[in-house]
Amino acid sequence: MKKLLASAIFAFGAYALAGSAHAAECGNVSIAEMNWASAGVAAQVDKLILQNGYGCNVTLVTGDTQPTFTSMNEKGEPDVAPELWVNAVRTSLDKAVSEGRLIEAAPLLSDGGVEGWWIPKFVADAHPDIKTVQDALKHPELFPAPEDASKGAVYDCPAGWNCQISTTNLYKALGADKLGFTLVDTGSAAGLDGSIANAFEKKTGWLGYYWAPTAILGKYDMVRLSFNVPHDKKDWDACTSQQDCANPKVNSYPVSDVYTVVTKAFAAKAGIAMDYMKTRKWDNATVGKVLAWMTDNQGTNEDGAKYFLKTYPDMWTKWVSPDVATKVKASL
Repeated sequence: MKKLLASAIFAFGAYALAGSAHAAECGNVSIAEMNWASAGVAAQVDKLILQNGYGCNVTLVTGDTQPTFTSMNEKGEPDVAPELWVNAVRTSLDKAVSEGRLIEAAPLLSDGGVEGWWIPKFVADAHPDIKTVQDALKHPELFPAPEDASKGAVYDCPAGWNCQISTTNLYKALGADKLGFTLVDTGSAAGLDGSIANAFEKKTGWLGYYWAPTAILGKYDMVRLSFNVPHDKKDWDACTSQQDCANPKVNSYPVSDVYTVVTKAFAAKAGIAMDYMKTRKWDNATVGKVLAWMTDNQGTNEDGAKYFLKTYPDMWTKWVSPDVATKVKASL
């Protein structure tokens, strides 16, 4: 009995020392909680796992793409940007990585950030011949315009956003007006979302611009159409994405690289927590469902993170060791 007790005390001590070692290795960690929903949830997921699974002392700081990247690059803080859309800072990030200040840990979104023109899945199922945008433009009668049902509608990106320029240029390149369509100004993100919700409520066709991961695509089953051409970056940068593009051509939207970026100092001190940062990733469909749950339940980023950890253990427990997973589950 005495031997068993001694063994138990030794085992507990070893476990406690291991936990202390993890905490000592990880220490204080600051994470950027970006001001859009998917990144906010990712930051909260990281906080819950690093804090409860690895014993890190986590602080969240408000972030946005340019300010967060600049601060990490110049001041070495915060330690982690869980969801950085790197195309927006590509040149500067490459320089920071090559000079050893920052590290691209891993893609957070396994399928990247995606944009495009979408239709409801119930329309795609009913019309299996519609695979491309060009196919859809053969059928204005399936996508009635709100103000003139004799025409089809292409719903534009919200006013003032960069995607409004590309959507308008692609609309011109495709000759959509000559095919019986009109380009609908949705006015705002809320207006665009409302048009999709209305289409699903009335079971009418809808064709237009949207992007993922978002709550709308988590709530409503949509199909992204091909533009039937590869992405031409040179033409996209020179014309498709430019306000004064005189002769737009059909092009495909680029897939945005979305990475977790950490400071070199964090990578050096984080120990096995860095392995987690290099491993974890999720797909747009899962993120969209989490965001849709948050919308329906008026949930905060923290609520969304807990919902994800409780609902998708088969996904996130593969990112960590069994003992870390046990500790995280116990904290929920």
